[in-house]
Amino acid sequence: MLEVLERNIRENAREYAIRVLYHNIINMNLEPGQQISESEISKILGISRTPVREALIELSKLSLVEIYPQRGTYISKIDMDRVEESRFARCVLEKAVVKLACKMIDERYEAEIEENLKLQEVSAKRKDFKHLLFLDNKFHELIFKACNKEATFNLIRSMMSHFDRVRILNFVKMDMNRTVNDHKKIYHAIKERDEKKAEELMEEHLTRVVFDQEYLRKLYPEYFK
Repeated sequence: MLEVLERNIRENAREYAIRVLYHNIINMNLEPGQQISESEISKILGISRTPVREALIELSKLSLVEIYPQRGTYISKIDMDRVEESRFARCVLEKAVVKLACKMIDERYEAEIEENLKLQEVSAKRKDFKHLLFLDNKFHELIFKACNKEATFNLIRSMMSHFDRVRILNFVKMDMNRTVNDHKKIYHAIKERDEKKAEELMEEHLTRVVFDQEYLRKLYPEYFK
């Protein structure tokens, strides 16, 4: 079921439709392979069909939506080749950045990360996997910001749509505390200024999806290409 988000004051109808649809695809409210209706979405969001159509075209460029003339529009199934490409890019860049963080992080970002980790614990206890995904992304973003590499993080985020859907499935079926504990260990290594350990932990953390994918494929064969 489509989760309707509050529209931002300065957001036009097309931008709003993109944001709502992207949120619902990533959080699996709109399931891989599901057919969606332009007219139905426009009614739910209270906007005309034109911005919805434009939003779907934009999302098709991210390979999140597949549009077939005369047949309909469908949410793209998860492409594990794209997941692996995203994981590879993240692994290369985040291993480098976490080593930088060991040298560059200051008290301000340490405090923000510590607060983030506390909130992760709360979300894990509540089984709030959607909020945990948000906090997970924020944790990694803070490490990049601490190294003045925010633009690099934004580049990674632009590649993460298929990867994030696998992470949501992981949170639903796996132990969410595993992710939180990974983050705690990475942060501890950063605080200890242990570059080698931080790099190793980051690689282990980001490689989990490779080991989990076959299990998830068996559970949700209809979600994958």
